[in-house]
Amino acid sequence: MLKKCRFLTALILVMLLILSQAGNLLAAAPDTLAAAVDDTARYMLKTVKSPQVGSIGGEWAVLGLARSGYDVPEEYYQDYYAAAEECVRACKGILHEKKYTEYSRLIVALSSIGKDARDVAGYDLTRALGDYEKTIWQGLNGPIWALIALDSANYPMPVNPEAKTQATRQMYIDRILECRLSDGGWSLFGGTSAASSGDGGSDPDITGMALQALAKYQDQPAVAEAVKEALACMSEKQSAAGGFSSWGTANSESCVQIIVALTELGVSLEDERFIKDGKTLLDNLMTFYLPGQGFLHTADGSGSNQMASEQGFYGLVAARRAAQAKNSLYRMGDALKLGASSGGDATEKGLPGKNPDVKAPAIIQPGKTFADITGVNAHANQYAIEALAARGIMGGVTDDGFQPEKALTRAEFASLLTRALGLIKTGDIPFTDIGASAWYHDAAACAYGYGLIKGITADKYGPASAVTIQEAAAILVRAAGLCGLETKMEQGQIRDMLAQFVDYQSSSAWARGSLAYCYESGILDQNDLEIRPKAQLKRCEAAQMIYNLLSVARLL
Repeated sequence: MLKKCRFLTALILVMLLILSQAGNLLAAAPDTLAAAVDDTARYMLKTVKSPQVGSIGGEWAVLGLARSGYDVPEEYYQDYYAAAEECVRACKGILHEKKYTEYSRLIVALSSIGKDARDVAGYDLTRALGDYEKTIWQGLNGPIWALIALDSANYPMPVNPEAKTQATRQMYIDRILECRLSDGGWSLFGGTSAASSGDGGSDPDITGMALQALAKYQDQPAVAEAVKEALACMSEKQSAAGGFSSWGTANSESCVQIIVALTELGVSLEDERFIKDGKTLLDNLMTFYLPGQGFLHTADGSGSNQMASEQGFYGLVAARRAAQAKNSLYRMGDALKLGASSGGDATEKGLPGKNPDVKAPAIIQPGKTFADITGVNAHANQYAIEALAARGIMGGVTDDGFQPEKALTRAEFASLLTRALGLIKTGDIPFTDIGASAWYHDAAACAYGYGLIKGITADKYGPASAVTIQEAAAILVRAAGLCGLETKMEQGQIRDMLAQFVDYQSSSAWARGSLAYCYESGILDQNDLEIRPKAQLKRCEAAQMIYNLLSVARLL
């Protein structure tokens, strides 16, 4: 409990310090910016332990870390690259049939760590961007990110023999220019046949991204004029608080995109056009910053705060690089240079002491997601859910619905864990309430055979009962042992770890060692105020716990 109080006190003091410096952050406190970058980098490494190919917990986290100058172990990037190779290999180089920003996002991240996107597991990821029609299909995001990706490492324009229309950089530039709205900015579909009659004018997110894409082409008069008008438009839209709203809501990501745009254009973040009531863009971004916890999406904490944290992080990095007169975020002539990765397949992953039957799960459904955890329904555990779904560990309750808040049964949890660890051995099982024809029979027998599960009595397992958080913790600790992790803790360590939670005494005595280990190892999040040991485990919580275990055990 003392630990929680100290953290909250420090948080309040830092926020008061930030607010007291509003309007002069860059000029008066460059060390504050540096400290925020380093603090958020630590948060990224803690929350995104094993980055995967994906819009959350993947490329944006890698980009921010790689461009931050923070001391990140090279192994972190090598593991990400191995995961990218695995994903590309699994989908045979086709990341998505229609959303070509999937290629662009991965290209940008690979460029930031010095990897050539033209040879990833033998596939040229830039090739897709040579297809003009397919690249622009999803709206303005397509040509914007195609330019940013290709220019990040100065890739030559790829030739795509299968394209109906072979793209050029100029075609993408022209497409962006022709989609400008009358106010000088851009929106996702504005200026195209896909625009709705209710288009509400320029959007700061898309306008910021368009400016980032056009930044290297300001020698063209038409581009220079468009940039000038767009900056005037964004200056007018900037709020008195120094930030921006998108879809009617003030948020951190909109501010980030304009920050990155200005740094790419070479415009100072203290340019008078972007100071409102003494507040700069960076001042506004810092109002969403939580020391040790990343960034909020909105002031009330709604929306995906993990996505906001990843974007807020690279926004800070862009600002710091500008302050240090370094290459901008997307000008990667100074990208990291990694050594050759060791390669290998998924079965070679893991810790040296793991049970040889434990296998790392391979990606079989790259990009798999669900409508009720993305977009306006963005869920805090989205990247963990998607990482498990991509590996066939955890599916939806329906084809497009994950139902993250639904409780898991003991049978379902045993089945999930055996799939996560690649265990297939079956055998006898002593539980009379698990019939031989039950869909979970083999999984339960497998889990029992490896010592992962126990019954509620000597001959009853209770497969239909909801698994509790403390039961799941006990099972996961046994799984951690199979993965080669040392799970023993002294009584003093257990007591100290659990004492910070207000409800630790409500946990069962038999579960306390397991709960303490799960918090100590990162399987459970120490930032939680309560354990809720006897609460039913939700599907989203199970996904996060299993993902964290696989990350700690180096099986992703």
